[in-house]
Amino acid sequence: MDRIDLIETTLRKINQLPDSKIIEINDFAEFLLQKNDDQILQQGIQEIASKSNVFSYLNDEDDLYSANDLKERYK
Repeated sequence: MDRIDLIETTLRKINQLPDSKIIEINDFAEFLLQKNDDQILQQGIQEIASKSNVFSYLNDEDDLYSANDLKERYK
């Protein structure tokens, strides 16, 4: 079933529901849209941060600790 058919089938089903259930479907659709927008925003922020050189100075720092500083090693 393609997108158009699925939308039309869903609309036919929604038209058969009482108003209270249509309100619930609307609320759920708004929730899904907000969740999708949040995911897109988060991915955009991650992409910008990964391309940014803001934390590049951390690559130049010496390591503060080495394996010799461990009190106990995982076996």
